[in-house]
Amino acid sequence: MNQEITVDILKVKLKTKSITLIDVREEWEFDYCNIKTSKNIPMNSVPLKLSEFNQNMEYAIICHSGVRSAQVVKYLKNNGISAYNVIGGIDQWSVKIDNKIKRY
Repeated sequence: MNQEITVDILKVKLKTKSITLIDVREEWEFDYCNIKTSKNIPMNSVPLKLSEFNQNMEYAIICHSGVRSAQVVKYLKNNGISAYNVIGGIDQWSVKIDNKIKRY
């Protein structure tokens, strides 16, 4: 199964509320810019918060460019969670979907 999702598909899934967006960037990065519907769980905190993930839901995992989120997706999938890496991260979201999101 494909473990990646484009920002265009993510936008549609967020509108239909068929996916939950988790932002795994550090808190300072999240505070600088974020997608309003996302929940911030920094990458290093994911194992501690694993019980908060529902095995009956789908998750989109986002970071700055897609590197950290890819690692988190692998970890979640290994623990039975349906998760997809957002290709290009929040930087790609800013370029293609919402240019009001600050780039860094």
